[in-house]
Amino acid sequence: MKRTNLFTKVNSQLSTCPLIPVNKVLKPCFLSSLLITFLLILSNGVEAAASTTKVTNIGAIIDGNSRTGKEEKTAMQIAVQNFNNISRNHKLSLHFKHPKGDPLQAAYAAEELIKEKKVEVIIGMDTWEEAALVANIGNQSQVPILSFAAPARTPILTSLRWPFLIRIASDGSEQMRCIAALVHSYNWRRVVVIYEDDVLGSEYGNLALLTGALQEVGSKIEYRLVLPPLSFLTDPKDVVQDELMKLQHQTKARVFIVLQSSFPMLTCILGEAKKAGLVGNDTVWIVANSITSFLDSMDIPVFSSMEGTLGIKTYYSSSSSYKRFEALFQKSFRSEYLNENDFQPGIQALRAYDSIGIITRAIEKLGSNITSPKRFLNSVLESDFSGLSGRIRFKDGMLSDAPTLRIVNVVGKKCKELDFWLPNCGFSDTLYVEQGKGRCRNSDGDKTSGGLSGPVIWPGDLNGRDPKGWAMPTEENPLRIIVPRRTSFDKFVTFRIGEKRPVGFCVDLFDEVVKRLNYSIPPVFFEFDGQYGDMIQGVYNKTYDAAIGDITILAERAEYVEFTQPYAESGLSMVVPLETEDTTWIFLKPFNLKMWMVSSALFIYTMLIIWFLEHQTNPEFRGPWKYQFGTALWFTFSSLFFAQRERLYSNFTRVVVVAWLCVVFILTSSYTASLTSMLTVQRMQPNFSQFEKLKNDKLNVGCNNESFVQEYVKDVLGFDHDKIKIFNPENDYTTEFERNSIAAAFLELPYERLFLNQHCKRYTGTKATYRFGGLGFAFQKGSPFAADFSREILCLSEDGNITLLEQKWNSRPHHEADGGHLTPGGKSGTKYFHNGEKTRVPRRASTFAQALDKDEWGSTKWEYVSNSDNLENN
Repeated sequence: MKRTNLFTKVNSQLSTCPLIPVNKVLKPCFLSSLLITFLLILSNGVEAAASTTKVTNIGAIIDGNSRTGKEEKTAMQIAVQNFNNISRNHKLSLHFKHPKGDPLQAAYAAEELIKEKKVEVIIGMDTWEEAALVANIGNQSQVPILSFAAPARTPILTSLRWPFLIRIASDGSEQMRCIAALVHSYNWRRVVVIYEDDVLGSEYGNLALLTGALQEVGSKIEYRLVLPPLSFLTDPKDVVQDELMKLQHQTKARVFIVLQSSFPMLTCILGEAKKAGLVGNDTVWIVANSITSFLDSMDIPVFSSMEGTLGIKTYYSSSSSYKRFEALFQKSFRSEYLNENDFQPGIQALRAYDSIGIITRAIEKLGSNITSPKRFLNSVLESDFSGLSGRIRFKDGMLSDAPTLRIVNVVGKKCKELDFWLPNCGFSDTLYVEQGKGRCRNSDGDKTSGGLSGPVIWPGDLNGRDPKGWAMPTEENPLRIIVPRRTSFDKFVTFRIGEKRPVGFCVDLFDEVVKRLNYSIPPVFFEFDGQYGDMIQGVYNKTYDAAIGDITILAERAEYVEFTQPYAESGLSMVVPLETEDTTWIFLKPFNLKMWMVSSALFIYTMLIIWFLEHQTNPEFRGPWKYQFGTALWFTFSSLFFAQRERLYSNFTRVVVVAWLCVVFILTSSYTASLTSMLTVQRMQPNFSQFEKLKNDKLNVGCNNESFVQEYVKDVLGFDHDKIKIFNPENDYTTEFERNSIAAAFLELPYERLFLNQHCKRYTGTKATYRFGGLGFAFQKGSPFAADFSREILCLSEDGNITLLEQKWNSRPHHEADGGHLTPGGKSGTKYFHNGEKTRVPRRASTFAQALDKDEWGSTKWEYVSNSDNLENN
């Protein structure tokens, strides 16, 4: 039709021309006819070609003003151009929309693209809020939606709710596990999370994932610093300063994890944190993937503030395909965005490029027939290829392969690459663990690997050690230590008149541990006159940094503070007075009544047998009955001492006598040994050995001034409250025992040993049936000092230095501990302790913790033996 019109138009023009001779007009008309014919043929060919080329319209919803959007746009344009250059019968056409971070505008843009541009697929959406709203539009119009964002935690039934939504991203679980493992590998127990949130709270999902991952490795989020979007703030610096000041007052944690932040806000946070002293020695800064991806494009001032920062970055391989793309990207990006400092593509650009690859592969698989949205959707979901961003395959509408992450360290003006984080493996110094070329660490979060394999540059100058991630004490801000003013025994800790620094075993132990640490701890001590539970509360509410003294480790207290390893054993023992036994009839005590009766019966029986066998034939056993009885009695009795003189005539009698003499030998030997022991041992026994008798008889008992002991005696042992008297055991117990005010005293093992060390001849203690956690130092929850002190306490125990400290404060030259309750100390003598027929010599224990009641004797009678000979202690 067009060709007919064209010819008609040409003919009409020719008919209006004036008449000219034929020979003058023929040649130009012929040439014009040839030209017109050529143009018509060319026009028909172009129209035919155009009628057979399929054009697929693709909608892209990105933020063109952000660095992410600029990279994504450039990458998609390159991918589309590459496809259009090689495809003859199918072309792609990109249509961009820029909602400027507003999810509602993104949904409106999707409707416009579908209705006006007739797009058959929509890609983009860098936030999950945008993707969720656009997915609703995709469901209504049956248009596949390829989202660059995924929720931190995938909602239930996501695939059923949004069947046309495909997420070219992974959730945040793997990254949060990586951050938690990194925290765990350096034993950081408390962290601070910082993020710039939007009005929809988009970072809440990642925060929940990080909280769970940290709990699995024994760490905790101590503080959350949530900042509003920078556009909402008129003076961001003042807001950040105020928030950082609150942070410094409320937590000592110095491990800062930045989950999300814009570049301007990040610059503000780091700048103000550096002014406040939060970027320096023993501080740790970790930034998530959303920030690390663009570290290379940041300004130099930002890098100077981030020196020593650790970043989590999605790893991608630098293959030949990537290098070709990188060259095209740099050329195109540089020419279009002259104000950008860096022209390297990030992971977002690679995913944008791969998104076009997903579409083109689906087109090639279906041919040119993609008119069915469901067929096109299924073809996309069946994708399985290696893209620039990694393996592309889907499961339940999202990438099925967890990303490989890389730890980077900001050093100077660049990022130094450290370990990999491999899914289901953990940290590794190589990608090829499955081939035996590397090793995995922290795969299950249960073991500490001791940090990353490569050397890390940390903020500040740490002299080759790892940061503690805690506010370290300085001369201006020393470690605030609370110390009890009055303890059960002042040898543990006490304040002397006129001195600000306490003295005692606990203080010396503290100083010895501090000497062994590879960092300084300037302390300041605060005297406290109150219950030990209140001291624990003072550490818990951060009024004090630590508490030292004879503090018992209890489960209830461990919920509020961090205890060190115990430096002394703790348990509840009962101390009772001893009474000296009357020795007037001691010669009867080697045998009990039953034994005396059996021996007497055997004696009489033997006497009668001898008389019966001898009186018929032996003249010495004849005569009157009194004479016969006296002779038989005398013969039997004198045989006890092997002094019999009567002659025996009967062989049967001799057999009986031999048997009797054997019995006599055994009886006399046992009697002699037992009597000798009793005559050389001052026998003493406790008044009471079981608290049940005390409780049933309603007798008064005493305990030290530690509140939990009083509650324990009342609630666990069942004593009435009015029968429990509170005393200072070092000064008051002996007086109260002498006044008969108390019948027994309940003391913890260390106090009992010190008490018996001074009064071992008058008192004894029962075994500690009820055990506690021991004595230790208390620090704030999450404090790294607790672990360091525990390690050094164990070392001091193993090398014997604690023994030296104990000997300094607990030595008694002439008084050693009572039986089974040895107090390490002086070497003046060794005491023996009897129980029944056993004599035991207690060995010297190297520490309080080892000086336990090793002999769990069940006898109610304890016997004390003093040996004048000084034996060398082991």
